[in-house]
Amino acid sequence: MGHLTEGNDELLKRVRRIAGQVTAIEKALAAGTDCTTTLHLVAATRGAINGLMDVIIEEHVRAHVAHPDLPAEERAAGAEELIAVIRRYAK
Repeated sequence: MGHLTEGNDELLKRVRRIAGQVTAIEKALAAGTDCTTTLHLVAATRGAINGLMDVIIEEHVRAHVAHPDLPAEERAAGAEELIAVIRRYAK
């Protein structure tokens, strides 16, 4: 997905924020922080990852499934790739 490089700075910022959230979870667990606070940290991290996933899925659909210049075979391949990822993500 080399086309993701166009918005790469924003995606990298998102990933860095997620890394910070994961670090906060690790610190909370190591410090014995109460479960409610830790659950909130995990929920926020999950939301951030879901948001990242949404952005990348949208870009995949636009570039590999819905792009009007793509031949039918490439569209089908892009759709199958996306289906496989969504199935894995949904487990």
